[in-house]
Amino acid sequence: MRLVLLGAPGSGKGTQATRLREHLQVPHISTGELLRAAVAAGTSLGLQAKAVMAAGNLVSDAIVLGMLEERLTQPDTRNGFILDGYPRNLAQANALDALLTKIDQPMDIAVQLDVDQDLLVDRLAGRAKAEGRADDSPEAVRNRLKVYEEQTAPVVDFYRNQGKLAHLDGVGSLDEVFNRILEAISPHADVG
Repeated sequence: MRLVLLGAPGSGKGTQATRLREHLQVPHISTGELLRAAVAAGTSLGLQAKAVMAAGNLVSDAIVLGMLEERLTQPDTRNGFILDGYPRNLAQANALDALLTKIDQPMDIAVQLDVDQDLLVDRLAGRAKAEGRADDSPEAVRNRLKVYEEQTAPVVDFYRNQGKLAHLDGVGSLDEVFNRILEAISPHADVG
């Protein structure tokens, strides 16, 4: 099972990806974690990323895609993987699609977790308070959600046009949302 979890910040992607990893027995791949690990390990791509970040710039899509290619060709991904929050824009979606074609691991399904914006603001504000982050004002959160929506809407359409998109209600108990995801992905793999 090869799947992408899409959803705004606070929609529960990370939580559900962790549960899916255990259920499906495939790796949960986060590009942020890949970057941190590559930098810490001092890999060629990690050193490139470190230099870019030290200059205060964003790591290029090419570097991130190179790290993804290295990760997705490791043996533990043979039975699939879960991408959490990547791709974030149409260029990344196209590049990922080309990479997956190249390594003969086509995406099975993209799952979009839909959550009302007001609830997302409440969730993120609660998470920021619990983590002691004073920089997550409701206004800042709303702006991040707006940017997310603008950049990710084309990604949602990208997977919809391929017939690989499942839109799911991301509101409810962890088990309710998890069961919706399992139902949506079940035609694509034996998920028990």
